[in-house]
Amino acid sequence: MATIDIRTAVPGPRSVALLERRRAAVSSSPFMVTPLFVDRAEGATLTDVDGNTYLDFAGGIGTVNVGHAHPEVVAAVRDQAGRFLHTCFNVAMYEPYVALAERLNTIVPTAGPRKTVLFNTGAEAVENAVKIARRVTGRAGVLTFEHGFAGRTYLAMTLTSKPVPYKTGFGPFVPEVYRLPYPYLYRSTFTDEEQYVDHLLEGVHDFFRTHVDPASVACLWMELVTGEGGFLAAPKRYVQGLRAICAEHGILFIADEIQTGFCRTGTMFATEQYGIEPDLITLAKSLAGGLPLSAVVGRADLLDGVHVGGLGGTYCGNPVACAAALATIDVYQRERVADHAARLGVRLRQRLHGWQERFPQVGDVRGLGPMAAIEFVTDRESRRPARDVLQTVAGRCLERGVILIGAGTHGNVMRFLFPLVITEAQLDEGLDVIEGVLGELAS
Repeated sequence: MATIDIRTAVPGPRSVALLERRRAAVSSSPFMVTPLFVDRAEGATLTDVDGNTYLDFAGGIGTVNVGHAHPEVVAAVRDQAGRFLHTCFNVAMYEPYVALAERLNTIVPTAGPRKTVLFNTGAEAVENAVKIARRVTGRAGVLTFEHGFAGRTYLAMTLTSKPVPYKTGFGPFVPEVYRLPYPYLYRSTFTDEEQYVDHLLEGVHDFFRTHVDPASVACLWMELVTGEGGFLAAPKRYVQGLRAICAEHGILFIADEIQTGFCRTGTMFATEQYGIEPDLITLAKSLAGGLPLSAVVGRADLLDGVHVGGLGGTYCGNPVACAAALATIDVYQRERVADHAARLGVRLRQRLHGWQERFPQVGDVRGLGPMAAIEFVTDRESRRPARDVLQTVAGRCLERGVILIGAGTHGNVMRFLFPLVITEAQLDEGLDVIEGVLGELAS
């Protein structure tokens, strides 16, 4: 039985009317992936105010790995909301904050023993991880990467690589932040990954000789798979080499698992596939099933190395969000979501590699597990980025009931962020729609 159910033009009349209200009342600055207004959502589907039901391959930009409105998460939210919504953990404490910290300390693969501190957003988690590193090491320098995305607050925006639209006109930025190349084999001059990794690691040593003294660097912040940067997956040996360099120079390694975390790559955390133990890990997005919550988890001596009052905030670790997170983690573990995600990843990649063979616009297929993407090009010889192809594919797929989202420095990468509870039949249904559109463009 088909999941997709398109009953009106897309966008339908009610969405169009709401768009007019948005234009009149809301700042024009938030970007808009689709012109839809949602009425309800369940599992891997969204239903708009006009009654159209879509397969959601964007997943709230990776925030609903357990699916929309998972019954257990909703029940936990209702139960906590019925008791109290907010007290501020700094004023009157509550057990869900402590319980969630205990849970994260158990499952997050950092060097132990571990502790946790909670925040609201991914950008907050990243900024506070850097604050911890600077405070404990007494150093100012921070290493970041090309193609990285950390958020829109000032330090996070500084760490972010893409100028447009995230940084244009907002400078000056935070000082003592240094940028390294991120592995991008498809757009490098190398054909052999091992040689490429050797080149990149030697480049880090050269960087310390020519740009900054490693003894002045507090931390290295790294997405193991870039999100907004286009799902570039760092080679395992490169990450291990960076970890060794950091250990040699007393630089703290911060692994950003905001988008890769909670089964997105086929394991609970991407770090598990790299054979390293970071000093700190940042979490957000699918931590709380769709509610705003983030965390920094890591070595207890680092988390305790900041003076009282140095970290926190009024809403940090909100009790309703903590209750949702505890229920969400229960779902991940009991329903073996990581195992299901790994199977989805195999199924997805088989289709994507098939498209790469058939359709000349599909230049590259990459990612880690089901966190996969395709890069569109005008032709395979020039590898010229084809943003217009992505826009055409996404537009036609939306009309046929599949919501897609792009990424990448050139805006030509289609990333797959469907809820990880999607069924194989639903995944195939959505991929069939995309394949049909690609076939039209190739004919």
